[in-house]
Order: sequence, then structure tokens, then C-alpha cells
Amino acid sequence: KHSNRKESPDSGGKPGTVAPGRTGLQESCRLPKQKRTRMAICTYNARTLASEAAIEDLMMQAKKIKYDVVGLTETRRCHPLNAVYEAGEELFLGTCDSRGVGGVGVFVNTSMAKNIDSFEQLATRIGRRRMRRCCPTPRERTTINWDLFAKLAGFWEDSAMDNIDEQFDQLVEHLHDCAKKAESFKTTKKRLSPETLELIRHRGAARAAGNQELTFELARLCKEAIKEDLKERRTELLAEAAEAGKSIRYA
Repeated sequence: KHSNRKESPDSGGKPGTVAPGRTGLQESCRLPKQKRTRMAICTYNARTLASEAAIEDLMMQAKKIKYDVVGLTETRRCHPLNAVYEAGEELFLGTCDSRGVGGVGVFVNTSMAKNIDSFEQLATRIGRRRMRRCCPTPRERTTINWDLFAKLAGFWEDSAMDNIDEQFDQLVEHLHDCAKKAESFKTTKKRLSPETLELIRHRGAARAAGNQELTFELARLCKEAIKEDLKERRTELLAEAAEAGKSIRYA
């Protein structure tokens, strides 16, 4: 009888010798390798993108770096913008709040612009951009711009939650909890006087109005007032600690 079993070229033709490596069944069941896409994601505090001159300056600065996506903060625009430029770059800008503060956006390079699915501003400091994968089975990929302290949370890999709304709800719940704690007198003791807080509000209004000279002057006054308030607060804590007979650290 003739055997249909193939012999290994390294077996010397000995019967019963198994060829090294993968079997035919294993070879047929191998999955095709997926090509991973590397993205260069940057962040930029734009200060303002309310004018065409500011947008042109952004594009000039972007040409000096290697990037795929730039997450923008502090756009300070009253109206949203979605523009495609001659070289193929695409710009999405959200709006600021009633005080002229905040606003997020993304600036996408030519190589990635074709993969953009949508951009949505969830709040004046949170934006969400969806991308399409370049593969036989397209799948949405999400980049979220968290403008908490002007930071970008980054690119969500496969290990992240698929439900971005759930993450957003968790963030909002956390912020509400922090706000409640901040309103509690036991948690936050008053350190700044009403006069100093009023100065800080005036400084914010001047900055939103674009009055740099007044902003600098109010910033100087705020710095001096805060320093004086903290000095008085420390004196009060020392007196309270001395009276209670304990360390100022626990006052």
C-alpha cells in the first residue's frame, strides 16, 4: 500500500517521522495579520482662533512639526467652523461659552482627513472626533479631547470602553461630586476675601474682552491681594492652632 502522508525533507524519508513546523490545518486557520496604524496626536492651547489671521498662524506652526491630529483648546469662537484647505487639511472648531472662554477643536493632517467620520462638541471643554478604519471591516475609532487643564486624553485603543457616553457620564458625575465638596464649608475654608474674588472676576472679563493692558494690571493687583489674603489666613490658623494646642498642619 502506498501512503498519502508526506514525509519531511529533513526526516531522511524515515517512516513515521513528522515534519517540523505547522500542519496544513494550522496553516489554513491562520488569521491575516492586521496592520496597526500609528498616529501622531498633539495638543495646542490656541489662546484664540476667532480670526482668520489666528487660523493662518496655526497652519504655519503646524507645518513645522510632524502630526496627524492636533487637539485644540481655547478656540474662543462664537460660531463653529468646518473648513477644508487646499493642501487637504481639515479643521473643526467648536464654540466658547457666554464669557468668551473655552471652545475645543481638531486640526487634521492631509493623510488622515479622509478617515474623518464626524466631530461633535459635547461641551465647551469637551469634543469628540470619530474616525473610520481603513480595513475590510470598518470600525469607528474615537479620539476625545478633554480640555480639563488643557490636556488631551488621547487616542482610545481597543482596550478602552466602547461606550464613550458612559465615560462622559462618569466624568460629569465626578465633576458634580467635586462641586458639592467644594461648596461644603468643612471641606473648603474661605481663603480669599470678597474683594479679591471680585478682582479675579474683573480680570477674567478683561481677558475675555481682549484688553491686554487692563488684564496685566488686574493680574498684578490679584497677585498682591491673594498674597495678602493667604498671609492673613496663615496668621489666623497659627492663632487657632496655638489656642487649641495642636500643629498648624492639622488646623
